Amino acid sequence: MAERFGGRFSPGNLLGSDARPPRKPVRHRFTGRTRWITAAATPFLLTAFFQPPVEMVANLAAFGMMASAMWMTREGLQAEAEYDARRTARRPAIPRKLFGGILTGVGLAVGAAEPGAISGAAVIGFAGALMHWLAFGPDPMRDKGMEGVDSFQQDRVARMVEEGQRHLDGMRDAIARTGDRRLEARVSMFQAIVHDLFEQVQQDPGDLGAVRRYMGVYLLGARDATVKFADLYVQTHDDRARADWENLLADLETNFAARTKQLISGGRTDLDIEISVLRDRLAREGVTASDRPAVEDRSDDPFAAGILLDPERTKVRR
Repeated sequence: MAERFGGRFSPGNLLGSDARPPRKPVRHRFTGRTRWITAAATPFLLTAFFQPPVEMVANLAAFGMMASAMWMTREGLQAEAEYDARRTARRPAIPRKLFGGILTGVGLAVGAAEPGAISGAAVIGFAGALMHWLAFGPDPMRDKGMEGVDSFQQDRVARMVEEGQRHLDGMRDAIARTGDRRLEARVSMFQAIVHDLFEQVQQDPGDLGAVRRYMGVYLLGARDATVKFADLYVQTHDDRARADWENLLADLETNFAARTKQLISGGRTDLDIEISVLRDRLAREGVTASDRPAVEDRSDDPFAAGILLDPERTKVRR
């Protein structure tokens, strides 16, 4: 089925000139490599049924291990892509790429094992695990941007975001029943605005108390309204119901976007307060702006001025 695309300057724009397109899903650039490696392991599967029972089981086990290793590696790459896309993130709980590399080595060793050649199979397995590490790299092993962040509050934010995402998924699944691409795009635009709020709260978990109603009650109401609208629209194609639902979504978008901007401006206010408090403390200690060391003025020095004005003089001449 053809899909209608629109943008800021397209005719019949859905959301006006300030609308933001839905965000593309995050994908690691090495994800495609796992499919090639799985395809390269298919000889284990294809030749297994022409071997004696013991070799057949070994080949089937080797292919199963390789396929499982690539699946685990693909999950690790996806987790790494999500980790890199965020300014604050925790390291993955399970080092999937590490386990995928170990399983790759074991699979190659099992597939290459022959009576009296165990040491050779072990060398092949070790080489396979090493090449896996060189091809996909290590897992993120440290938290990023979590300095000074309350872990308990961060867990609460994660649970609220997960709950809000379930409501958004329910909206998407409900509107998909209508088969209307414009309505599906409308929901995608709404999700993009809500994700902005999610990201802001994830960066500053202290804002959770101010937006819990938005991430829970309001999204739940939007999901329920979307489900009822989809059920009605599938049966009647009522244009008035469609207009009412789109107006509701527009009002929600306005409120979510305003709330996100308010949180950002609140962060700026907090920064100004911290700077003001610190300056007051320095003033009480007797440190003023006049006490700061001034930069030496060497504008009268022709040699220094020449270097500043002519970058070529800073190079070493032979």
